This record gives sequence, structure tokens and C-alpha cells, in this order.
Amino acid sequence: MSDHQDTPSPPAHTTLGRGTHSEVVRIGSLLRKETVGGMLLVGAALVAIVWANSPFADSYFAIRDVEFGYEPWHLKLSIGAWAADGLLAIFFFMVGLELKREIMIGDLRQWDKAIVPVAAAFGGVAVPALIYLAINWGDSAATQGWAIPTATDIAFAVAVLAIIGSHLPPALRIFLLTLAVVDDLIAILIIALVYSSGISMSMLLWSLIPLSAYALLARRQRPLFRTGHMAAWLLLLPIGIAFWALVHASGIHATIAGVILGFTIPARTRADRGEPDGDRHHGLAEIFEHRIRPLSAGFAVPVFAFFSAGVAIGGVEGLTTALGSTVTIGIVVGLVVGKIIGITGVTFLVTKVTRSRLDPSLRWIDVIGVAGLAGIGFTVSLLVAELSFGIGTELGDNAKVGIFVASLLAAIIGSIVLSSRNRYYAKLEAADAVDADQDGVPDVYETDTHDSGSATRD
Repeated sequence: MSDHQDTPSPPAHTTLGRGTHSEVVRIGSLLRKETVGGMLLVGAALVAIVWANSPFADSYFAIRDVEFGYEPWHLKLSIGAWAADGLLAIFFFMVGLELKREIMIGDLRQWDKAIVPVAAAFGGVAVPALIYLAINWGDSAATQGWAIPTATDIAFAVAVLAIIGSHLPPALRIFLLTLAVVDDLIAILIIALVYSSGISMSMLLWSLIPLSAYALLARRQRPLFRTGHMAAWLLLLPIGIAFWALVHASGIHATIAGVILGFTIPARTRADRGEPDGDRHHGLAEIFEHRIRPLSAGFAVPVFAFFSAGVAIGGVEGLTTALGSTVTIGIVVGLVVGKIIGITGVTFLVTKVTRSRLDPSLRWIDVIGVAGLAGIGFTVSLLVAELSFGIGTELGDNAKVGIFVASLLAAIIGSIVLSSRNRYYAKLEAADAVDADQDGVPDVYETDTHDSGSATRD
């Protein structure tokens, strides 16, 4: 070799890195928690589908369509609408807390770590939407559902990863969660900008009063809400409900209220406000996320799925008709194929443009597997389908069939790819453990995966 060839080149910037120690630990804990929530979500949806296609289907739809609430405040809604507008606001409150934490103290605050998942999320939104529009071009009614295949179900996707990915590198898990969080943010913007109509500015202005009170109370009384579990329910919840009601009455979809309220919760600790100082202590946003996650994953999202997933397919003939609909085809191709092309393609382009490389623990097939899981668009896609076509319409039912089929295919494809990769990484761990025992030194890869300390493989 020549001297020129022996000269080491400057190290390339590593993208999809493994993240900070606290981030890796948090992701591992989150994966374990989301498994149960994902199973409840799937179980509730399956019960709804079976019930809606059983001899007792009329009772399901009768329960879903029962209306109650105060009409002068625009709150006389069906049970299905209460689940979509009310209970799902709890899920979006969790999304707001997660976004606030990631932007303020998580990996999204560092542009070099955020650029790839942010760009990949936009690719995973744009390509499925374009595929859907291409398949439904010329049908003005069908094209209203262009946003349905853009969403990723964070709870469902993370639950699948938790089940199959016990040995996958932390960098891959962080990438999926960050990708899904940014994807949720884009979905929120789409819902706010596209599916809000007849905006009442007076209601929006009135909503600023409870919002300001909520934000001020959350910031000024941090020690109270950190230690007093009931304080938030007694003080913040009534104000939050008032803000939600005014946003709902304004014409903006009420789930946006949940996101905004989540953003008002402080993510950093402040010693001058009576909180413990230092990175070892959790901010109020993370504390609230920990407390409310069981309510969101264990009740709010499964109940929404139960009342949203019930579609009267109409037997084999009805299923065949639904599968032949361009709406169904557009959603399936958009979620299953579009997500993989959009996420993997944009990730590849960004690494080339920025001259960065994947984390040494990853391969491109890992990224493809994660992109496959991102095609699970269950919860938010169901919401967007109802916003696009209404509840109980033919196009809406076709869209839901497309969401079910696409989510199932995406889960299978992602699971097949990542399960094989999980076995590969398990063998690496076992080989590293043997080498460590023979050499009498700590296992580098095991430390990287389980202890999550220093960036040993970077």
C-alpha cells in the first residue's frame, strides 16, 4: 500500500447514534411498558371487528352512536365521537409531553442527532401521501383521505419492537421512537390545518384564559405537582377540560388541545422553583408522562380503538369489494411500501449529503425493518379516516379495512426483518460474552446494550 492509502481519513459523522445514557435507559423502560398497551389496543380492535360482524352487530353500532352532552357548548356527541375527541386527547397530551421532553432535553435538541429521524419522518409522510394520491387521482371524494397513510401508530409499533427486539441495538430503538414522535407532530399539524373548519376566533381567544392559567400554575407550583399526585387532578384537570371544551367549540379538532397542554408542562428542573437540581432528577413533563401513561395506553387508546375499529365488512363479498377499492389499495400500498421507500430513501440521501454514516452497530437492513414497522398506522390513521370520510360511510369503512390490512402486513414485514436481525445481534452478544470471559475483560457490546454507559462502539 502507498503512504497515501495508509493515512487514515477523518472520521465520518455518525448518524442514528446510540443516544445519551439517560435516553437509552428511558427507551428501554418505555419499550417494556408499551407491550401491554399494544396488546390491549389490538385486543380492543379485534373485539370490535368481531362484534360488528356478528349477529349482534346492531347493538355495537347502537352503543357507539348514543349521544349525550351539553348541546349549547357543542358537546352533544356520540360515544364514538367522545372517544375520538375526548379520550384520544389524553393520548395526544402524552404526545405533547414526549415532544416537549425530546425538544428541550432529549436527542431532538441536538441537530446532528435530530436531522436524520426528522428528515426520515417527512419522507415517511410525503411518499405514502403521494402514492395514495396517484392511485386515487381523479376521484375527488377518495383523495380527501390522502393523509390516512401518513401516520405511524407509536404505541403499536413500539409494542411490536418490544416483543421481537430484545437484543436490537439501542440506536435502532431510539430511531424508531424519535421517528414516530416527529411523525405524530406532522400528523398533529395536518389535523390542525386540514381537518379544522369553521374556526371561531372568539372561542379561540376565550381558550387563552384557561390555557394561560394552566401553564402558569404548572410552572409556579412545580414542587406541589411533583409530590402530590392528587394535586394535578384537582387543580390542573378542571382547567385543562375547560381549555379542551373551548378548543372543541372553536372548530379545531379537540385532540390538538391535548398536545398544547402537554407542551405547557416544563421539561427541565428548576432549583429556583423548589425542584431538585441536576440531570439525575426528572422534569415535571416526564413525571406526568409516567403517571398518565397507564391511563392513556390502558384505557383511552383501547377504548378509542374499540369504538373506531368496528366495521361491518359484509362477509367475503363485502371484504372483496373493500379490498378492490382504490381507497383501500392506496392506504395499503402507501403504508406498507411508501413508508419503507420514504424513510429508508430519505435516510440514505441524508447520510450521503451530510457525509455521515450509520452507527457502527447498525446495518441498512435494520433501517428497512424499522421503516416496515412505521407502516403500522393504526390509531392516528383511524382518526384521520373518520375526519376524512366520516363515521359509518362506505369510503370510511373501506379506509378502515385498508388500515387493518396495511397495519397487519407492516407488522409482519417489520417483524420478519427485525426478528432475523435480533437473532444476529443475540449471537454477537453471546460471542462477545465468551470473548470477555476468556480475556477477563468487560464485554464491550454487552455494556453498550444493557448498561448503556459510554459510547463504546462509536
